[in-house]
Amino acid sequence: MLFRATADAVTVEHRAGALATRLAEQFLRAYGHRPTASEVRSWERSLPVLAATLGEAGLGAVEMLIEYALPLSSKRADVVLAGTRPATGEPSYVVVELKQWSGAEPEDDAPALCRVDAYPRPVLNPVEQVRDYVRYLCDFNGALDGREHLVSGVAFLHNATEFGVSGLYEVEQDRQGRLFTGERRERLVDHLRTLLAPGPGSAAGDALCAGRIQPSRQLMAVAAAEVREREHFILLKEQREAFELVMRAVRKARRSDHKEVVVVTGGPGSGKSVIALSLLGELYRDGHRALHATGSQSFTKTMRKVAGARKPEVQQLFKYFNSFMTADRNGLDVLVCDEAHRIRITSANRWTKAANRTGKPQIEELIDAARVPVFLLDEHQVVRPGEMGTVEEIRKAAADKGLSCQVVPLDGQFRCGGSEAYLRWVVRLLGLQDEQPTVWEPDGRMELQVVDSPLELERLLQTRNAEGFGARMSAGYCWKWTTRPKPGEPLPQDVVIGDWSRPWNVHGDSAVDGAPPSALWATDPGGFGQVGCVYTAQGFEYDWSGVILGPDLVWRQDGWVTDRTASKDPVFTRSTPDAEVDRLIRNTYKVLLTRGMIGTVITSTDAETRAKLREFAGG
Repeated sequence: MLFRATADAVTVEHRAGALATRLAEQFLRAYGHRPTASEVRSWERSLPVLAATLGEAGLGAVEMLIEYALPLSSKRADVVLAGTRPATGEPSYVVVELKQWSGAEPEDDAPALCRVDAYPRPVLNPVEQVRDYVRYLCDFNGALDGREHLVSGVAFLHNATEFGVSGLYEVEQDRQGRLFTGERRERLVDHLRTLLAPGPGSAAGDALCAGRIQPSRQLMAVAAAEVREREHFILLKEQREAFELVMRAVRKARRSDHKEVVVVTGGPGSGKSVIALSLLGELYRDGHRALHATGSQSFTKTMRKVAGARKPEVQQLFKYFNSFMTADRNGLDVLVCDEAHRIRITSANRWTKAANRTGKPQIEELIDAARVPVFLLDEHQVVRPGEMGTVEEIRKAAADKGLSCQVVPLDGQFRCGGSEAYLRWVVRLLGLQDEQPTVWEPDGRMELQVVDSPLELERLLQTRNAEGFGARMSAGYCWKWTTRPKPGEPLPQDVVIGDWSRPWNVHGDSAVDGAPPSALWATDPGGFGQVGCVYTAQGFEYDWSGVILGPDLVWRQDGWVTDRTASKDPVFTRSTPDAEVDRLIRNTYKVLLTRGMIGTVITSTDAETRAKLREFAGG
């Protein structure tokens, strides 16, 4: 959180003109960049109103945890109030979402969304937003395990009149989400008095802050139940907005001859695959014709294996992008295209039958296949020549067909401990934006270490593995890969660095000497001990990630140098331009460096690069 104090103390800070300045300084220290003007405006205008309301209720000693960071997420609740229950003396918490809106209207066919003049697209109803925050907080803070009844949610639109937001009351009001306007301020006072006693809330605040952060439920571990139950994942803010926009488009398509394209963009761990699974589960249960597709063999095979473990028919929901060359136009209600940055120019290859060579671009095939094609992508994860899934390309393809295209950016992220600072550090480290690398400043969310050798890296990961954490080693594609090991023999030790050597992950669909097939390397416990490449790691996550930078990317004097001759990746040919090779190699390491949920351990085969990495890692 950025600031913690009693409501009375917050009021004093505001009257002294110091509240917004203090929060801005804390924000810069915590996130490495300055808050936006709208955030500062909210602190100046909304926080004092909430603090004054608490004072009117006789709750000036209640703790206000301002900009409370949700566990394992980059999302922040505006305020969490901490105090005690009037009747029982138990800890009591109220998550508060503050809005300066003066008016808002529910979106047609999607009451969970609303229209506000200041925003170009529908946004989540604040009651739904705060309800999701409450559920998420209960799901991931150990202090609330089995004590969900202690947490309530309030959306306070202090500038709004009842007339201006009357339509927002269409959504369900309950303990986890209740709406109050400026006109209903007295009702809010009464409501808060039922939840919080006048005494100090410091002990309750301490308990919440000390609550053990529960590990995020791994995507693959819950996929099977997710397709049928959808109770495992809590969609927050933009994730939920994307989900609701797709469901609205599906309802419109059902009633009329409507077709619409939806694009969801976000970095590693922003929840794209969680949205994809949530959509698939909801559509599947409602009887819609829906399929999931990716360009990743590992991801698709893993989903088939895990999600279809008890229902073989579920396996048929997971396809590849090149499965739709001969699909009927609009034969599906929804096609969820996950990892859409891996869309290729064409689905045809040398094995494609002549009758199926339509000449259509793959992106056009995917759009044609469903009434509502949904694309989830991260443009910085393009790692192969010929991959061209971008927002611009999808928008152009939709426009060429006269279709509307909704784009939803996911600002938050849930991998890397929810650390936005770590993701920015990686992007700047690799020069993927026009910013210089910076020294890592620990933020309490993500652990980062640089070690001197792959042996040291492996031993550290073994320790974490023994402690019950998932861990994997991965590397740049800088060593030849024995794709067909001799039958009955162990995997060849292809990755050789000094006197240390380990095998690549299995190449193929069969386990070898206890090592799982390539598609399951990231999720099967037997995957530890082999070195994964970007194609088996992409789309997955594990607690601890060990990354070996190979000789294809080294630091020299004042910047990175890529050496295409050091890459053994067969996708690079003589016709691949140097600039594209450089971009794809950097993207490869961005993918590898953003797989860890708790920590990342890095080494390099090059001494000068290791020294520079240690400098940038703050050690």
